Amino acid sequence: MSKKSYVVGFPRIGEQRELKKVLESFWANNCSFDEVEKVAGDLKKRHWSYQKKAGIGYISSNDFSFYDNVLDTAVMLNAIPKRFKDLKNEELYFSMARGSKDCVAMEMTKWFNTNYHYIVPELSLEDEYKLNASKILNEYQEAKEQGIKTKINLIGPLTFLALSKRVDRKDTFALLNKILPIYEELLKEIALLDEVVTVQIDEPVFAKDNEVKVLSLIKPTYDRLSSVSNNLKIIVTTYFEHSNEATKILIHTPIWGVGLDFLYGKENLESLELIEKSDKKLIAGIVDGRNIWKNNIQNSLELLALISKDIKKENIIISSSCSLLHTPFTLKYEVTMDENIKTWLSYAVEKLDEVNILTKVFFEGVNSLNNKENKIYEENIQANHSRKISALIHDETVQNRVHEFSKLQREGKYKDRIKLQKEILKYKDLAITTIGSFPQTPEVRIARKDYKNNEISKNDYETQMKRYIDDCISFQEECGIEVLVHGEPERNDMVEYFGEQLKGYGFSKNGWVQSYGSRCVKPPFIYGDISRPKAMTVDWITYAQSKTDKIMKGMLTGPVTILNWSFVRDDKPRDEVSKQIAIALSDEINDLQNAGIKIIQVDEAAFKEGYPLRREKIKDYENWAVRDFKIAVSSSKKQTQIHTHMCYSEFNDIIKTIENMDADVISIETARSGNELLKIFKEVGYKQEVGPGIYDIHSPRVPSIEEMVNQIKLLLEVLPKNQLWINPDCGLKTRKWEETKLSLQNMVEAVNYIRKENR
Repeated sequence: MSKKSYVVGFPRIGEQRELKKVLESFWANNCSFDEVEKVAGDLKKRHWSYQKKAGIGYISSNDFSFYDNVLDTAVMLNAIPKRFKDLKNEELYFSMARGSKDCVAMEMTKWFNTNYHYIVPELSLEDEYKLNASKILNEYQEAKEQGIKTKINLIGPLTFLALSKRVDRKDTFALLNKILPIYEELLKEIALLDEVVTVQIDEPVFAKDNEVKVLSLIKPTYDRLSSVSNNLKIIVTTYFEHSNEATKILIHTPIWGVGLDFLYGKENLESLELIEKSDKKLIAGIVDGRNIWKNNIQNSLELLALISKDIKKENIIISSSCSLLHTPFTLKYEVTMDENIKTWLSYAVEKLDEVNILTKVFFEGVNSLNNKENKIYEENIQANHSRKISALIHDETVQNRVHEFSKLQREGKYKDRIKLQKEILKYKDLAITTIGSFPQTPEVRIARKDYKNNEISKNDYETQMKRYIDDCISFQEECGIEVLVHGEPERNDMVEYFGEQLKGYGFSKNGWVQSYGSRCVKPPFIYGDISRPKAMTVDWITYAQSKTDKIMKGMLTGPVTILNWSFVRDDKPRDEVSKQIAIALSDEINDLQNAGIKIIQVDEAAFKEGYPLRREKIKDYENWAVRDFKIAVSSSKKQTQIHTHMCYSEFNDIIKTIENMDADVISIETARSGNELLKIFKEVGYKQEVGPGIYDIHSPRVPSIEEMVNQIKLLLEVLPKNQLWINPDCGLKTRKWEETKLSLQNMVEAVNYIRKENR
C-alpha cells in the first residue's frame, strides 16, 4: 500500500444494503443485536479489504456506524440527554436516534449541504462528560487483526459543538473546556494502541463562515490535542468548501497534516504557500467523494501539477475530496445500465482505483502502472473523451426552449389568489392534510419490482396500484383528513420517479446512498439536457380525484429538490440544469390543472440543502433557485393553489427568500425542533398559509391526542388559525400502516378538539 494515497471515509451500509436489512430486522424484533454486530463486523472487514486491495495507504476505522457518527461522538462523550439516562447499550443508542414509547427522539438535520442526516446532540451545563472509547479502540484492533493499520477517524470537538444545541439555548462553544479533556483522554488511549497512530480529525465546520470567536478557539484546541503524545500523527480534515481562514491558524499548531477539498473549495489553492512554509503534509482532495462521474485523470494531474508548484511532492498525499459515504458502493451490479453511460461513472469502489492510479502516475509516472492499472488509465481517457462528444448529452431543442423561455411569474398577487382559492376550495381553518406519501407495503414494492422486471402485465400492475389508492382514499375519508393525497404507491422515490420519465436522466439498479440510519436513497443521475416527453402524474392523480368528492392534491417534486437529490452532470452549470427541469415541470402543472386538479404541491424538501456554505455564494444560489421554482409554477392559474414543503430548515436566514417563492401554502418540519422555527414567520409578518408538522414521522412512536392538542395550541400562540394547516412533519412512506393510522386518527381528533374549544 502506498502511504501517498488516502480515502477520507468509506460507505458503511454495505454493497447490498446488508446493514440496512439487519437493522430493520432487529428493530422489528426478528433478530438479536448479536446478529447486527456480526453483520457489521463482516462489513467492516470487507470494506477494509476493498481499500487494501486497491492500494490505499490510509484506510479509516471508526468511519463505520450503526446509525450516525455524530451520534456516536455524543455517546463517546457521554452527552446523553436526561430522558434517555435510564436506558442502556443498544436500547439507549437507537432510542436517541429513533425515539421510543416514552422518549422523543433527538432532532435530526442535514450534514452541511448534503442529503445525509445527522442526529443533533443536545448539550447542557449539567452534563457529566466521561470517555467511552470502546467502539473506537475495538475497531482499530479489528482492522489490525486483518493486517491493516488504520487511521482513526474522529469528529472534531469544534465541529461537534457547532452541530450541537444546548437545551438552555446558550452558546455550545462555552462547553469546549468540558469536552476537550475527554478528547485528550481519548487521544492518550489511542496513543497506546501502536508505535505511531494516524488520527483524522474531521472539522468540516471550518469550511463555513466562522466568527472570530470560533476561529480563536482553533489554535488552543489543536495545540492541546497535538501535544498529547508523540505517537500520534494528527490530520485535521475539512471538505465541501475552502477553509482558508482556519488553515492559516492550523499551520501554526503541531498537527501533522491538513486535508483540503480542491474540487468544492478551489480557493484552497490560496493557502498552499502557507502550508509549504509550515512543512505540514497536505492531504489533497482530488477525487470527487460527492458525485458519480469518472475522474478525469488528465485534469486531476494538471491540478496536482499546479499544487506541486507550491508544495513539495514529498509532502503531498492524494485523497478523495470527502468521505465516499455520499456515493454508491460499486458499479459491479449495474448490469442493465446503458454501457456507454456506465463507462462515464465511478462509484466508491471504482474511486479507490482512481485514487491509486492518480497517486502512481503523479509520483512515479505512467510506466509504474501494472497491466490492470494501465487498462483502467487508458479507459479513463477514452471515457472522458466519449462523454464530451456524445449525442446523448446535447439536445438543441431543449437548449433553444430554455434560452427563449420568458414566463417567470404566475398569475395574480397572493392576496387576490388566496381569496379566490378559499371561495372555490371551501376549506376550514386548521385544514387537515398530509404531506404526500403513505406507507409503502411489501405488496406495493413487490408489484412495482415485478412490473419493472416484466414479471406482471401493465394492467395487473395498475390494478394493484389503484387498489392501494382506493384503500388510501377510504382511510383518509373515514379518518377525517380534509385535503387528500393518493398515497404515491407508484413512486419508488420522490426524485427517481420523475427522473425515470424525464429525458436526460439515468438510473441505477444498486446506486444506494445512506440518507440516515437504515434509510437509503437511490438518486438518479443527470447526464444530458432535460425534457418531459409526456405527462408524468396526471393519470394517477386524476384517477384518485375520480374516487372522492374531496379535494385531491397533485404531488410533484420541485426543480431544486430534483437537482439537489440527483447526481448532477459536471459539464454544465447547476443553474442551467435546474432551469431545464423547471420548464419541464411547468408543463406538468399546466396538464394537472387542465385535468381538474385544484391543489398542486411542489415539494422543495432540499431547497435549503443546496445552500452554499459561504455567504458570498448564497445570493447567486437563491436567485436561480427562486427563479426556477417560479418557472415551475408559472403555468398555474390564480385559482390553482400551490403548496410546497421544506425539510429540516432553519428559516431565520432565508425567510425573505421563501416569501419570494410566492407559494400559497408552505408545510415545514418542526416537530423535532419545537416551534422556534415557526416564530420567524410571525416576526416577519409572513402572509401566506403555513402547515407546521405537528408530529415526527421519523420516529415509530404514536403521539397521543393530548400531545398533539398541546402542539396545536403552541402553534396558535404564533400564528392565527386561518393561516394554519395541520399535517405531519413529512411524508409517511417509511412508516408502518398501524402507527400511521393511529397517528393520523389522533391528529384529526386533536384538530376537532381545538375547533370545538375555539368556537
